[in-house]
Amino acid sequence: MQIIGTLKCRDTKKCRLWFDQRGVKYHFVDLAKRALSDGELESIAAGRSWDDLLDRDGRAWNKRQLAWKDYDPRAELREEPGLLKTPVVREGRDAVIGHDEQGWERIRTMMAH
Repeated sequence: MQIIGTLKCRDTKKCRLWFDQRGVKYHFVDLAKRALSDGELESIAAGRSWDDLLDRDGRAWNKRQLAWKDYDPRAELREEPGLLKTPVVREGRDAVIGHDEQGWERIRTMMAH
């Protein structure tokens, strides 16, 4: 299982603590140190809109002024990893985007079986 985010992100910190408290092992991917590959992004986006992956409350969104532009969300995410809504909890083909404790519990339960 992977948790994808940044060390500075409050929701990512909460997510890591949630899994730590339940004794669930995970691999942390720090987007500040490593961008996701195209395949990883495609996997996370599977079954959802690329637009749903964008963090409209983050610094990268404001810095790129995307609220005022026409843009391709896929291209923007590839160019700027900071636009990804975090945390992303990924297990196999399943991914939970953002602070979603019910989704995290679903993944934890899935891993137990």
